[in-house]
Amino acid sequence: MTYFPKNGQNNAMTNKPDAYVALRVPAYRFFLSMRMMTTLAIQIMSVSVGYFVYDLTGDPLMLGFSGLAEAVPAITISLWAGHIADKYNRRNILIGCIVTLLFCSLALLTLVVWRDQLDKPMLLAGIYSVIFCTGIARGFFSPANFALLPQLIDKKTLPNAITWNSSTWEIASITGLGLGGLLYGFAGVTATFAVMSGLCLLALIFVMQIAPRPVPPADHSEPALARIREGLRFVFSNQLIISAIALDLFAVLFGGAVALLPVFAKDILKVGPEGLGILRAAMSLGAFAMGIFIAHRPIGKGAGRLMLASVAGFGGCIIGFGLSRFFWLSFAFLFLAGVLDEISVYIRSSMIQHLTPEHMKGRVSSVNSIFITSSNEIGAFESGLAAKLMGTVPSVLFGGVMTILVVLFTLWKAPKLRDLDYDELVQET
Repeated sequence: MTYFPKNGQNNAMTNKPDAYVALRVPAYRFFLSMRMMTTLAIQIMSVSVGYFVYDLTGDPLMLGFSGLAEAVPAITISLWAGHIADKYNRRNILIGCIVTLLFCSLALLTLVVWRDQLDKPMLLAGIYSVIFCTGIARGFFSPANFALLPQLIDKKTLPNAITWNSSTWEIASITGLGLGGLLYGFAGVTATFAVMSGLCLLALIFVMQIAPRPVPPADHSEPALARIREGLRFVFSNQLIISAIALDLFAVLFGGAVALLPVFAKDILKVGPEGLGILRAAMSLGAFAMGIFIAHRPIGKGAGRLMLASVAGFGGCIIGFGLSRFFWLSFAFLFLAGVLDEISVYIRSSMIQHLTPEHMKGRVSSVNSIFITSSNEIGAFESGLAAKLMGTVPSVLFGGVMTILVVLFTLWKAPKLRDLDYDELVQET
């Protein structure tokens, strides 16, 4: 069984593919630059706000509430945001989202500048309020971002564009998480939020360089609720899509040890905010390395089984991380988890792009965003709550075991995903 064909070959190709074809499209380069700056800002916010809140409270449950404060608005608004992304100009929606993130960054900067004049409950309330607003912006950002991507390049270039889109996100995550920890540790939280604001401004400049694209033709006269229901029916009637995103939901929901990294960095591995930045970057570094590999050696046959094996391996790495007491061993487990996660993310993203009609990409992406947000942000709350009830290390071990059990259940209940062949999928669509 060939997962990565030699010389980049697949059933439909005899020559080595051009690994950089999507990067030669100017609009796509502006898109990637916007995505990189936005992700840098969001990741810096994630690591710095997390450490600041834990340093302020010393309570891992407060880290969980940070994730919940962002997840609730993002999930609540997501279906409506998908409808909007299929009805209105997607580039302009992204501009609105980035402007909102810019104001949120400036609000966080203002809060930390005036923190000595605020009592702890008021400061926490202000931070959670800003996070709530970022959740709204990210709820609109995801479907508009997903739906705009295929409008910038032709269909033949789409697989390559998806690979670089994912790899760009990983590059920004590596840099953002590491930079966030280093800035926090060496320059302080005020400088960290100032840099974050500057990155949002750069993202705004890049997205405005993209010429507006027309909304794909469709019947926009239907009521919003009818259009939302249409998107939901499409997702839940397609076993490949629903099983893939459900697998991601429950695997990351239970295997989300990343939310507890501030606890590991401060209390278990004792490496401080600088070490936290390195640990937060480990998974992204592994995922980026795998993304570059996929760009040169595209995934071929057996994609479904490879996806399931990768998620199971991810759960095993989470267990290894929970048991480790050595910093670089912990880093190695997280790095390998990132490698395996990138395989799953690439297969799922490519599959959804290929199977979704152009006029429904925003709505389908919004459903996918709900699952992703639930797995990441509500997973952060689950991890914080489990750590509070069970202890930090037992909660991580429990999450890793549950991830493997989810894979076994999916292997049993979703035969179409198990038998997915990526070459055949591309040819059929």
